[in-house]
Amino acid sequence: MKIYSYPSLSAEKRLSVIESRVQSFNQKDQRAVARILEDVRKHGDTALISYANRFDSPCLNIETLQAGIQEYEHAVSQVSPEFIKSLDRAASQIEFFHRKQSLKSWIDTPRPGTLLGQIVNPVSIAGIYVPGGKAGKTPLVSTVLMCAIPARIAGVSNLVMTTPSTPDGTVNPHLLVAAKRVGIDAVYKIGSAWAIAAMAYGTGTVPKCDVIVGPGNIYVTLAKKMVAGTVGIDMIAGPSEILIIADESANSEFTAADLLSQAEHDPMASSILVTPSRKIAKQVAEAVNRQMKDLTRQDIAEESLKNYGAIFVVNDIASAFDLANAIAPEHLELHLNSPLEYIERIRNAGAVFMGHYTPEPVGDYIAGPNHVLPTSGTARFSSALSVDHFVKKTSLIHYS
Repeated sequence: MKIYSYPSLSAEKRLSVIESRVQSFNQKDQRAVARILEDVRKHGDTALISYANRFDSPCLNIETLQAGIQEYEHAVSQVSPEFIKSLDRAASQIEFFHRKQSLKSWIDTPRPGTLLGQIVNPVSIAGIYVPGGKAGKTPLVSTVLMCAIPARIAGVSNLVMTTPSTPDGTVNPHLLVAAKRVGIDAVYKIGSAWAIAAMAYGTGTVPKCDVIVGPGNIYVTLAKKMVAGTVGIDMIAGPSEILIIADESANSEFTAADLLSQAEHDPMASSILVTPSRKIAKQVAEAVNRQMKDLTRQDIAEESLKNYGAIFVVNDIASAFDLANAIAPEHLELHLNSPLEYIERIRNAGAVFMGHYTPEPVGDYIAGPNHVLPTSGTARFSSALSVDHFVKKTSLIHYS
């Protein structure tokens, strides 16, 4: 990783490159997604089966589009007891955190003859999109938990999930077990833009949803952007990112590992270290190069760091927080001696991981807070997925 002094012209140029990596939607992709959305809106299940057969599995038909009872039963036999234990622990901790977000209706009488209030109601149907992973072998089980649990806590009565099938027309058993654990009512074996269209408009099989949440590739993201307004969506997500603020107390090996934990996600991911210590900057740069050699996704991490990674050496910790707030990262880690002392300095961040023993992956999977977070600087004005995304608020007014 290259080290930059900040502020400087070279550092500003690097920041400009990092900021410009935000996903752009070219006209070709927009036209393709628009055609898919209109096709599903007009032709419903017929269009869904056509796209699923073409891109995911030739085995699917209208009868097998939804996962059946036998598939759930078979899935349980395919996962390990250790997986079930981990799933239960993660689910319980995510539930604990999100129950703190529960909203209540209220009524007040601010002066004689008047009544004001607010009714908080859940949406009726919520849809969750879960990427299937490469050939269904890397299922995003955590996404099932992170999306479904706050919806259930909000009181959503009907929860559906879409995920691409494997080539043999099945769904990864870990996803089905997770869906069952969090009370998802139906799992449909469809992916990409046609899954978003199905949940936005409804088909003979897939119900029309009020809200659609969950991450996906550029076609999923573009489809969500296009149907926003017809349905509610969580956010327009971009590539993953991490920013670490470190002082002299930082463990350079830990810091390097955490930078790589995001760099290996995607060639478009961004990993940034901000520190007032040139010594720490050099140690981390060396540790990144050394650790990267052991990564199974070394090529991806190398490309990510080459294009969008950076180490910025600033004058002091105050300057580090100023720069972090300007970048507004998805994940902010504080590798500081006393991280709690600096909380009031944080203005813009999706999630904050405090101290030397709180790596970002803990938040991705098991700590409890949601891992569906604002990216690409949108933490300046938006928040993590929460119970709020699944409710609507109605005002009450009465005058005598």
